[in-house]
Amino acid sequence: MSGSILTAAISCGLIFWVPPALAGDARPTPKGKPARAKLIAGWLERVTLVASGHVVKAKLDTGAKTSSLHATSIEQIERDGTKMVRFVLEGMSDSGQPPVTVERKLVRNVRIKEHKAPSVRRPVVEMEICLDGRRYRSQFTLADRSNFHYPVLLGRRFLAGVAVVDPAKKYLTEQGCPGSDVAKQ
Repeated sequence: MSGSILTAAISCGLIFWVPPALAGDARPTPKGKPARAKLIAGWLERVTLVASGHVVKAKLDTGAKTSSLHATSIEQIERDGTKMVRFVLEGMSDSGQPPVTVERKLVRNVRIKEHKAPSVRRPVVEMEICLDGRRYRSQFTLADRSNFHYPVLLGRRFLAGVAVVDPAKKYLTEQGCPGSDVAKQ
């Protein structure tokens, strides 16, 4: 474009810059592999919990730092000298899938301050989920979320490397959970 046409296009707002992450630009990572473009997701999406096969509604919450997962019968145990957490995934989906008991290595404990309530201590475990046909491994606090609308909350630590959230939309991603392509978050 010539200088005057470019100047006119810019002043009329016809040309705009799109960040590479949103434009689908593949950028090299430290290991030399191209980075995946971030997906655009709604504030509510369906994810698959790989450990149980439950397909559940997940709220994408940029106000929460760590992701959270509905679990009951949460108990910290020790197995072969390793601190573990045993918990039950139940009532997770509308399909009536049976409860599943899961054991995961304890990553850490966090103190969560809830609005107008005393802080509580929650265990954090690593779980694998599928979102938009991609598998991700991420950390989740475990809590009884039966009083909440959604059994899974995906926080900033997970979302930062994966998705841009459109707060006006729901269910923008595809369902499905392939057997490979696991990304660490």
